[in-house]
Amino acid sequence: MPSLAALVWFSLIALAPAGQVLEVAPLPRDGQVLVSFKLGDAFTEEVEAAVHSGLIVSFVYKVDLMRGSAVWFDRTIASAVVTATVRFDNLTRKYQITRMLDGRIERAETTASKELVREWLTADFERLPLFRSVALQPNSEYYVRVRAHTTPRNAAFLWPWDGHDVAALAKFTFLR
Repeated sequence: MPSLAALVWFSLIALAPAGQVLEVAPLPRDGQVLVSFKLGDAFTEEVEAAVHSGLIVSFVYKVDLMRGSAVWFDRTIASAVVTATVRFDNLTRKYQITRMLDGRIERAETTASKELVREWLTADFERLPLFRSVALQPNSEYYVRVRAHTTPRNAAFLWPWDGHDVAALAKFTFLR
């Protein structure tokens, strides 16, 4: 008989949006962990329609650097939130795009290219220095977990926990 945890895990997999795959790649370098990630097929027709309606649409990525534990819960060493936002101006027919890291604006641009907007929201996350001056123990295994969701969210009912559209993790061993 399957355990309750296994049933919950398989039901979450079944509820994940089809085609949305989150790829994560951590790279430890010089006392920091660089993180790359990409969310495939997330710029759907519904998202595009919401953008063109004038809504501010955000893709929020919660990134955690964690160390596994055999005895207790995994330990979160550091966390960061990367937010990519787009707003379409119907008068100028241009997109205003913004990238924030932990609430601070890192970059802001204006563009007329829908392809650039798609990349900005889902794929333009290469070697981000999210975790600086992190004290990692040599020859230990760590992992980076990325959870992504969009806002605004349309929900017909409330979940009893903080739900995420897509989540992924990637393990790495810190070698010295």
